[in-house]
Amino acid sequence: MAIGDVYEAEACEDVYYVDTGMYDVPEYGSVYIVDAERPALVDTGLGTNYERILDAMAEVGLAPEELEVIALTHIHLDHAGGAGFLAEACPNATVYVHELGARHLVDPERIWEGTKGAVGDQIEHYVEPEPVPEDRLVEVSGGDEIDLGDHTFEVVHAPGHAPHQVVFHDPTIDGVFTADAAGIYTPSTDEMHVTSPPVNFDLEQALADVETIAELDPETLLFGHFGPAPTGDKLDVYAEMLADWVAAVESKRAELGDDDAVVDHFVETVETPDIWGESKASAEVAMNVRGIIVALDRDD
Repeated sequence: MAIGDVYEAEACEDVYYVDTGMYDVPEYGSVYIVDAERPALVDTGLGTNYERILDAMAEVGLAPEELEVIALTHIHLDHAGGAGFLAEACPNATVYVHELGARHLVDPERIWEGTKGAVGDQIEHYVEPEPVPEDRLVEVSGGDEIDLGDHTFEVVHAPGHAPHQVVFHDPTIDGVFTADAAGIYTPSTDEMHVTSPPVNFDLEQALADVETIAELDPETLLFGHFGPAPTGDKLDVYAEMLADWVAAVESKRAELGDDDAVVDHFVETVETPDIWGESKASAEVAMNVRGIIVALDRDD
């Protein structure tokens, strides 16, 4: 697998995905193309290399003016940062987003400033998002459907990662586009990893989201990070991993009594995929620890 490559999603008819090269590493950011009667994207990546998505569409055989749906799982910029750029490039596409996130696409200043605080030095990999015109937006909530003709996205609210997060269940492919609700998956090593960023991560709700996906009983999980994979026992593994992760951070914080020291401890000890490289791996772990610390303070 290499940055910019386009793949067919096995066992998922009409579904393709591109490695966007997010953070300049492979196997981290994926954007999905559904070549349905109403062609759709699921998420848009950072926006930094949005041209890779247009190139991937061309490889699938879709011209920009043929795209009709941009379905966003949530407004974190690693999933929605390219929405404004792609809306401009694809003039017939409507952007679908959870009702709690819509205003931040129309006026992205607040989400841009919040992202700077959350990702630290990794902001060098981002580009300031372009606004999405309000008349190009459709707000959705749990229980809604996005009709693609021969596919349907059933919208399922999954707020444990962020209150504006949804996942999309597509019964046609027996799959769920999981956003960050099922964690991070690295296909080359077949490993799961946690995601618990500030400021809205909620363990109890995140575990409920995993259970919600499990109740849909999908054959395939289509991860935002990264790519599709058979469900197997991945949801059980992730639920256990997430609970253990929060408990470990809470315990170490009680032991050390210094948040910076807690972050440093986990940056030094948590194993991450070699393909992420030292910079991205350290930043990922640090961000996830800070997310747990914020959640612990909020719950006090």
